[in-house]
Amino acid sequence: MHTSAFDEILHRVAQVLAGGEEGDADVWTALDEDTRRALRHGGLPPAPTRFPDGTGRPGVERLAVALCGPDGRIREAALAYAGDTPALLPLVVIRCADWAGPVRERARAVLRAELSGPGSRPSETLGALAPVVLRVAGRRHGDAARELLVQVLREGPEAGVTVLRASRDRRVRRLAHRIAVDRGLLSPAQLAATAVADPDVVVQDLCADAVLAAVGADDGTAGGAPLTRLLGARQGRIRAAGVTGLRKAGRAEEAEPFLYDRSALVRACARWVLRQTGTEPLPLYRAACAAGDGMPDHAPTGLAECGDRATDAPVLWEFTGDERPRVRAAAVAGLRVLDAVRPGRLAPLLDDSSPRVVREARKALRPWADHFPVAGLPRPAAVAPSPRVEGDTTTPPPEAGGAPRSGTAAPEAPRARGRMRRMLGFRGVFHRPR
Repeated sequence: MHTSAFDEILHRVAQVLAGGEEGDADVWTALDEDTRRALRHGGLPPAPTRFPDGTGRPGVERLAVALCGPDGRIREAALAYAGDTPALLPLVVIRCADWAGPVRERARAVLRAELSGPGSRPSETLGALAPVVLRVAGRRHGDAARELLVQVLREGPEAGVTVLRASRDRRVRRLAHRIAVDRGLLSPAQLAATAVADPDVVVQDLCADAVLAAVGADDGTAGGAPLTRLLGARQGRIRAAGVTGLRKAGRAEEAEPFLYDRSALVRACARWVLRQTGTEPLPLYRAACAAGDGMPDHAPTGLAECGDRATDAPVLWEFTGDERPRVRAAAVAGLRVLDAVRPGRLAPLLDDSSPRVVREARKALRPWADHFPVAGLPRPAAVAPSPRVEGDTTTPPPEAGGAPRSGTAAPEAPRARGRMRRMLGFRGVFHRPR
């Protein structure tokens, strides 16, 4: 490998080290693979850059190159210096899954000393190491580093778990929240706040389930404000969890307003809670649908989910003419649930002024798309096969349905292919099966 090429590798390493890529595991794994590939296929580096070179402690960039090199003896020797270089600990994690046994064992010893040895401060290094640990955990020998990480989080200081709960890496945040729940590090109020605000659905469900598990505990705190916060969540799954917890918290009567929630899951949970206390939801739905202007928007859909076709379908048909778009859409959805759709009667709603109503009407009429000629229903589009180019023709095929439109410039055929065909003397080379 030429010196200039080796300098390019050092420059790449310096960029990664100076780029502040904390928490980006792919950057480190790519550096490891690219450096080894460059060294393997470009030949050994010049003599002055061999490792170790006998001139004392190597620089950080050269040490990183040695940790990624194709020679296992050099990688093992480099690990002796890596423990004193915190910036290169992500590469030590990668070496914990190395294919060479001696390299793996030495790297694991270095990592263990950094995370759980005397004088270690894992909370300062876990933010950079945990994403790489979980990234390489799927490799053949990657379990050891993950087990060490889990052990440190379960038995180490709370600060380490707190740091990882705020990580940008989704896998790290899920692991940190799971361990925080298992260790009881989060109060019901913190769990509820995370369930409502966290962008990851796995973390949301994990924290919401933890709030429900705390309902009815000795302190009783999860049955109050935390549960109320779940009930006000934007996500339907989290509201459903809150509604389910109302029964355990002795607040089952508060489930009635959620019979008319926009989420079908929330409505089902509210019906379950009320039935557990002896309250049948169907009369409540019928009373709500008879309330006139005071009817909740989604009451028609809830009525259909537990109602009777013969009794309740006529009520839903009346609501298809309501002045409120949400009510009309809920009525159409309810007719579909009750299997009471009449295509001829429902077809005019395809021209409704509300897109919400049109979407529900299209969904309800979809089973009749091939039998009921209604404009706007989704139909499978016929896809014409791509034309094969034969010979050196420069005339494109006509558009589907007739000749090319007049006044439209015809695109030129790819001339490079034509020239290649003439040079090769036959046509079939471009149509061989691959």
